[in-house]
Amino acid sequence: MSSPEAATAEAGSRIESFRTFWPFYLGQHSRWGTRFLHYLGTSAALLLVAAAPLLHRPKLALLALAAGYAPAWLAHLFIEKNRPATFRYPLWSLLADFKMLGEAIRHRRV
Repeated sequence: MSSPEAATAEAGSRIESFRTFWPFYLGQHSRWGTRFLHYLGTSAALLLVAAAPLLHRPKLALLALAAGYAPAWLAHLFIEKNRPATFRYPLWSLLADFKMLGEAIRHRRV
């Protein structure tokens, strides 16, 4: 998926807004397998964060980082064959992970 946002990011320029970042993010997650592994990781991370206080096991929150990022990064390495946007845009990538999962749950095509 080629877009002005992707061209900007590939040229080394910084994307300056989440609104502009979102199409770039989707382009970096164009394959179904990549998105599926992101959904899996984000869901697992959310469950672990929620379970940590309920089970009085704060270390589960730390495990959430690995559970969330490992499948996503493996998807970028083996499926999408690109560099995760998290490395350059960590907060926007996290927000976009939640947005992409929310869109999938609502059966909205992105």
